[in-house]
Amino acid sequence: MYRHFFKRVIDFFGAFFGLLLLSPVLLTVSLFLYFANDGKPFFFQLRPGKNGKIFKIVKFKTMNDKKDEHGNLLSDEFRLTKAGKFVRKTSLDEIPQLINVLKGDMSLIGPRPLLTGYLHLYNEFQNRRHEVRPGITGWAQVNGRNAISWDKKFEYDVWYVDHIGFLLDCKILFKTIQKVIKSEGINPENAQMTEPFNGYN
Repeated sequence: MYRHFFKRVIDFFGAFFGLLLLSPVLLTVSLFLYFANDGKPFFFQLRPGKNGKIFKIVKFKTMNDKKDEHGNLLSDEFRLTKAGKFVRKTSLDEIPQLINVLKGDMSLIGPRPLLTGYLHLYNEFQNRRHEVRPGITGWAQVNGRNAISWDKKFEYDVWYVDHIGFLLDCKILFKTIQKVIKSEGINPENAQMTEPFNGYN
């Protein structure tokens, strides 16, 4: 009953009141990033949701669009702005995804939505992460986030799919707050962003 009904109800009202309470933060961060990213405070990207359905995720834009002399985007470490570093370190970049939760694209808790380019690389086990709505935070995020291997991330994601429950979601939410406060599992400031998944499993 929780998985098929109450979870969505909690998601909707949680996202609705979350957006209301965090609206001052949203406006403030949007203003800073507007000037830091040449008038582009938000980042939109296609991601796979439940059953692989594609949706457009919205996040705060933490990197600018600077290019080299050949017109190619510079590497992540050179495009990550000072404002973006702070927003990413404090996980504020995830807040706009409450809009995705409100729309039903995502859940508050669930496997993180990855890139659409990874879809054809998943094996049957890894693809099970799409049996539920993706989340703003999840079991893998509170058990290592960017600091764990792809193998472990998929293992945690599928374990969550098989064990969804109200108490587990509460536990993940509580641990997420702890992780954000401690800034655990986030890549070092000058490191490349999360290593791409190459389908080697």
